[in-house]
Amino acid sequence: MTPFIAEILGTFILVLLGVGVNANMTLKGTYGNNGGWIVTSFGWGLSVFCGVIVAGPYSGAHLNPAVTIGLATSGLFEWKEVFPFIVAQMIGAMLGAALMWLNFKNHFNATEGDKLGVFSTGPAIKDLPINFICELTGTFVLVFVILYITGPEISASGLEDAKVGLGSLGALPVAFLVVVIGMSLGGTTGYAINPARDLGPRIMHAILPIEGKGSSNWAYSWVPVLAPITGAVGASFLYLFIS
Repeated sequence: MTPFIAEILGTFILVLLGVGVNANMTLKGTYGNNGGWIVTSFGWGLSVFCGVIVAGPYSGAHLNPAVTIGLATSGLFEWKEVFPFIVAQMIGAMLGAALMWLNFKNHFNATEGDKLGVFSTGPAIKDLPINFICELTGTFVLVFVILYITGPEISASGLEDAKVGLGSLGALPVAFLVVVIGMSLGGTTGYAINPARDLGPRIMHAILPIEGKGSSNWAYSWVPVLAPITGAVGASFLYLFIS
């Protein structure tokens, strides 16, 4: 599998399961209706875990333009690969959102009111400068901690070729990181912390034939795109400065 395809598939799984959590929590008639913020936070964390399992061995499982740009800023990823990765992440996010809608189509039809919250984030209290800071802070924590996550190592005479690892369980640290960001900082804006996760589904909300879907809120859409990138770059600069 190429890194490009891996990023598409990993982000597809991430967004399908993530916005699926949103749909299950909010749409009328689902068994998960009103499950609460803790369920949402854990659902998104486990969605990241599943996406990383799929893409990790082939692309490093960025699944997030902010992570890709942050790693490139830190010198841990080649800048020439940034644009293809972001394109792949956007494709995966859009496909994931579309399949979620198809699965929940009857529940979308049965639900009155704004449907955008299933697809994309929005502020609990609209204050764009503060909302920007919230998304920046969440992504700063995400990227800064990711830069310090290390794999298991072993060294001993005669064991130069030995391999030690946790296999797919190596994705758990990032999953728990996403959970704690959601439970701690996520309640103000819905914690996009990922431009593709927000923009891809927002585009699908705009173009899919969703009954009574309401506005796609493009006036807010720049916040969950630019703020995560800013936070990721800030985290990378701090990492370089203190390392």
